[in-house]
Amino acid sequence: MTVNDPLAALNAAGVSIWLDDLSRERLVSGSLADLIAHRRVVGVTTNPTIFAKAISNGAAYESQIHDLAVRGVAVDEALRTLTCSDVRAACDLLLPVYEATSGIDGRVSIEVEPRQARSTEVTIAEARALWWMVDRPNLYIKIPATPAGIPAIARCLAEGISINVTLIFSLARYEFVMESFLAGMEQARQAGLELSRIGSVASFFISRVDSAADALLDTIGGPEAAELRGRMATANARLAYQRYEAVFSSPRWHALRAAGANPMRPLWASTSTKDPAYKDTRYIVDLITPGVVITMPEATLRAVEDHGQVPEDSVRANYVDAERALARIQGAGIDYDALAAGLEDEGAAVFETAWEALRKQLSARLSSSLAKAP
Repeated sequence: MTVNDPLAALNAAGVSIWLDDLSRERLVSGSLADLIAHRRVVGVTTNPTIFAKAISNGAAYESQIHDLAVRGVAVDEALRTLTCSDVRAACDLLLPVYEATSGIDGRVSIEVEPRQARSTEVTIAEARALWWMVDRPNLYIKIPATPAGIPAIARCLAEGISINVTLIFSLARYEFVMESFLAGMEQARQAGLELSRIGSVASFFISRVDSAADALLDTIGGPEAAELRGRMATANARLAYQRYEAVFSSPRWHALRAAGANPMRPLWASTSTKDPAYKDTRYIVDLITPGVVITMPEATLRAVEDHGQVPEDSVRANYVDAERALARIQGAGIDYDALAAGLEDEGAAVFETAWEALRKQLSARLSSSLAKAP
C-alpha cells in the first residue's frame, strides 16, 4: 500500500470494493477492465435502473437489438438476453478475481425482473432462469428482501444458486434475511451440495435511509431534529453489523462453516450522498469494518480515491452511540418501522417503473430495427 492510497486502505481494512454500475459501453471500452486493474474493483452490482440507463442510451447494443428483432424475440426475452449478455461478459472479466479469492469476490449481480418480485414462486423461477442463462459460477442473483422474497432466498440457496439479497432497510428484516440464509445453506448441506461454491451477500441500503429520515426531521423541526439529521443511516448499518457478528458467531453458523460454507457478508449499497451538505465519502469512511462489501458508483469511487480518509474500523466501537442515535430519532417522532416499510415499497416501485419504461423503449427499438432490415 502506497502513502495516501485510500482504496488500498479500504482493502487493508478488510473491505471489498464493488462497482455499482455496468453497461455494454463499459465492457467494450475497457473501462471496467481498467477499474479492476487499477482501482481495486473486485465485483460489480447491477439493478433495473442501471440497465434502463445503459440500454436506453447505449449505441453499443444496436447490433444485438437488430439480431433480436429479425429473430422475432419478444421484448421481455430480449431484455433478459441483453442484460444477461452484459453480466456474463462482466463475470468472465472478473473470473480471475473469483478464482484468486476462492469465490469470495469476483462476483457480478443481476436482479430478478422487478415485476415478478411480488410472488415467491415466480421469483424462484426467474432466479433459476437467470442462473441458467448467465451460466457462470461467479454470478449472484439479486432477490429483494420483501415478504415474498424471503422464502425464495432460502429455496434458491438450497439449490446452489448464489444470492445477493437487496432492498434491506430495517434490522428486523435483516434478521429474517440471515435466518433465510442459514436455512437455505442447511438444506444445501443436506442435499450434498458443495457449500463453498454457494455465495451470498446482504445489501443494506444507506443513503436512502438518511434522505427519508432527514425529510421527516425537517418537518418536525427544532434544534434536536436538526442535530439528528444524517445520523440514522450510519447508525442503522452499524447495528446491522452488530447483528451480523452475533449470528455468524453462533453454534448454528459454526456447523455450516465446518462444512465449507462462507458467511453471508454485509454489503453497503446506495452509498452516494444525496444531500450536498454531506461529504461525498461519508457513507464509505463511516462504515469501514472487516468482511464487508461496499458498492459505489464510479463518482463515489473516484471521490474516495481522491480525498477519502479511511480509518481502520469505524463500526464496531460505535454500537452504543448507534443505539442512542436510533433511540433519539424515534423519540423525536419518527416511526422506524414505517419508514423502513415505505423505503422498501418505494425502492421496489422505482425499479419496476424503470423496467417498464425500458420495456417500452426497447419494444420501439425492436420495431424500428425490424423496419430497417433488408
